[in-house]
Amino acid sequence: MSRMSYAPTEQIRKRLEDMVANPDMIPVFAYSPDTETYPDNRIPFIDQHLRYLRTHKHVDPEQYISNLCLMIKKS
Repeated sequence: MSRMSYAPTEQIRKRLEDMVANPDMIPVFAYSPDTETYPDNRIPFIDQHLRYLRTHKHVDPEQYISNLCLMIKKS
């Protein structure tokens, strides 16, 4: 199957890393009150979205990443 929902986490992580490295995109960090794990209270962009995909199995990762690209792309 060609759907990314069956792709290994490494492929999803690679796409997220590419988004962070792309100067045409502005990755947004999420807030976390857990200062033990995140001393600066910021969840890294990649961790944030991998966590979301892991906890929301019904979400198609390919569509999610495609929408995320649109949301963080510089105007």
